[in-house]
Amino acid sequence: MSKQLYKYSNQDRAKKMMLWFAIISLSMAFAGLTSAYVVSAERPDWITDYTIPTPFYISLAVIILSSVTMHFAKVNIQREKHKVGMYLLVTTFVLGILFIILQFRGFNDFIRSGYYFTGSESNITTSYIYLIVLLHVAHIVGGLLALLVVIYNHFKLKYKNGKTLGIEQAATFWHFLDGLWIYLFLFFYFVR
Repeated sequence: MSKQLYKYSNQDRAKKMMLWFAIISLSMAFAGLTSAYVVSAERPDWITDYTIPTPFYISLAVIILSSVTMHFAKVNIQREKHKVGMYLLVTTFVLGILFIILQFRGFNDFIRSGYYFTGSESNITTSYIYLIVLLHVAHIVGGLLALLVVIYNHFKLKYKNGKTLGIEQAATFWHFLDGLWIYLFLFFYFVR
């Protein structure tokens, strides 16, 4: 039984291009925020001795693992191994939820250390960290919503005969978000 090769339509290519424009725009936004962080580090009230909360380290491992499960979900769906693909999609979704939970646990650790987002007890350093991390979490939520759409479409068996644009787009966005967290984590670790 030979599989039909699916050729991308102009509409499919346009969807791919729109995703890349979004990724480039988000990259520029986070580059701007981290640049502002670096410039603000010259302030006399800048904190350099904060400790990155342990849940942020764990979330780094979780997000890397979720990228692996997403990759193999896409590969298995493209090979029309539907059951394995679904298992890996759901695993990626659960890891995404775990990532968000770990982010908020990290915020709780920050608060216990006396670092607040806003208010009279806040500091510009930690306000930047909260803002940047929360913005990333908001995009993870968007990635989870896209993943739910992919899970639903895969359940309805819409990804077959080479028509896998939806899973490809979701995987690309998910890998971008994962890479973005790796960048942000390393940024906060090394730039004080």
